[in-house]
Amino acid sequence: MRLIFEPPAGERCFGLECFRNRRLYDAIDQWAFCALSTSPGARAFYDQHRTAGDTHHQALRALGNRLVGILHGCSRHRTPYNEHHAWAHRSPTPAAA
Repeated sequence: MRLIFEPPAGERCFGLECFRNRRLYDAIDQWAFCALSTSPGARAFYDQHRTAGDTHHQALRALGNRLVGILHGCSRHRTPYNEHHAWAHRSPTPAAA
């Protein structure tokens, strides 16, 4: 019985070795880095990961993954990107009076 291994999205496998799509990885990494200075929500997400003990690259990768998730949601629902809507669930809610 032969098992078929399907690599994760963006990777190619030759035998047992998998290679990632470096251009896609670099584009997402650059996107996440640029988002740090332009998006308050992205900055807060990054800072939260850094406070939790992640390295710069781990926090940047987590931010990139989150941005891809937001992009996927925008394309799935056919809605434009909205900074407030994308990061609203991460902001602290005011205490009930």
